[in-house]
Amino acid sequence: MYQSKTPHRIARHPQPTQAAPVHRRKRTLAVALGMGLAVALSGCNDDTGKGDDKESAASKSPSENPSKSSSPSSGPEAPAGDEPMVEGWQTQTSQKHHFRYDVPAKAEKWKVLDKGTALSYTDKAGKPIVVMTAAANYREGGCSSHPNPDAIGQASKGQLATVGTTGGGKEGSLQENARNWAGNWGFAAYGGKDHKPKIEVSQAKPWKHGGIEGYTATAQVTVTNRPSACVPPKAVVHSIAQKLPDGTMHGWVIYADQGVPDALNADDIKKIMNTVRPTGG
Repeated sequence: MYQSKTPHRIARHPQPTQAAPVHRRKRTLAVALGMGLAVALSGCNDDTGKGDDKESAASKSPSENPSKSSSPSSGPEAPAGDEPMVEGWQTQTSQKHHFRYDVPAKAEKWKVLDKGTALSYTDKAGKPIVVMTAAANYREGGCSSHPNPDAIGQASKGQLATVGTTGGGKEGSLQENARNWAGNWGFAAYGGKDHKPKIEVSQAKPWKHGGIEGYTATAQVTVTNRPSACVPPKAVVHSIAQKLPDGTMHGWVIYADQGVPDALNADDIKKIMNTVRPTGG
């Protein structure tokens, strides 16, 4: 059975000195592994307790056309600092989770959020289930409908895809955490406990690219609650997991609507994933 609670969407802005008390709680999360509903446990989705406040995660909606920019270089060398690997793209950096990545330009409807802004789904008590920081959204401002009717706060943003970083715990293996991050974000963003989506999570595969040696996993999501055409019939989630020398595990996640106009296709997602690299700090 699932351990996740019904996700709500709430918006807060980062405080200069300390985070809200709710982010001080570390919890074990479960991922749905397809039809059998097998459960893998992980305590590593604990972006809580690190000093960030939370904002909304994703609303579901169609909009316009994704980036078709040229692919990033496939070699291991990445530009130093915050220079993008693809000319004209925008760079996002998480020193906390030791990831740096690029997304297409503002003109292509990508918005890089403030590094201190946390995106979260919460349970009915307001406790975060999944949290990410150093995020970016694709095509905010679409339809306001979403798979979870209990979502509140920034539900009207209507983005078609969201990228961000998470993690920081030591529980479970790196492979388990890669699968859990993919499955948990698919579960929370596309229905939650009251409207459970159908999720199939791939086995974790080695990821050696851009200086990261870790694992990646993919969740294929079928949305079961579609109150309007704004809600996508399907979604996809990709994760990249890395382990730092101190034993903590950190994740990079992209979740994207599928089956709606202007959704990111596999090539678009691959181009973004190929820019993921460590911060080196």
